[in-house]
Amino acid sequence: MFSKSCEYAMRAILYIAKQSFNGNKTGVKEIAKATNSPEAFTAKILQKLTKNNIVNSIKGPYGGFLISESKSQTIKLSEIVKVIDGNEIYTGCGLGLRECNAKNPCPIHHKFIDIRRDLKTMLETTTIYDLIKSETGENKILQLKR
Repeated sequence: MFSKSCEYAMRAILYIAKQSFNGNKTGVKEIAKATNSPEAFTAKILQKLTKNNIVNSIKGPYGGFLISESKSQTIKLSEIVKVIDGNEIYTGCGLGLRECNAKNPCPIHHKFIDIRRDLKTMLETTTIYDLIKSETGENKILQLKR
C-alpha cells in the first residue's frame, strides 16, 4: 500500500523518536542499519523529512537526527505519507490500474473506497508519539534494532 520510501521513512522516524526520547541523537548509518534500509536511500528520505520539518538535523561531529517528544505528539502519520508519497494513496486504484475510476471501476474499486477511507482516518488521527508509546509500537521499534 505504501511505497518502499514511505515504509523506510516511517521506520526511520519511529527509530529516531525512540532514540530521541532516550536523550540520543542518531546518525544516518545507525538509522539505516536499525531499520534495514539502504544508507544512501535513508539519507535522501531523511533529507526530505528534515526539509519538511518532520525531523530535526544537527550537523557536525556531535550531530544527528532527533525529534522532540512534544513535536512527535503533533505530527500525524498522514504528514509523513504526504511528504514521501503524496496523496495518491487516497485516490489511487487498489490494483494499481491507471484507468480505474467510478465510471470505469476495477474489480475491487467499490470495496477499496471503504479501505481508503479507514486508512486515511487512521493516518490522520495517529501521531508518532502514539506509536512510540503503544505497547505494540514499542515492541516493534525495539525489534528494528536487532
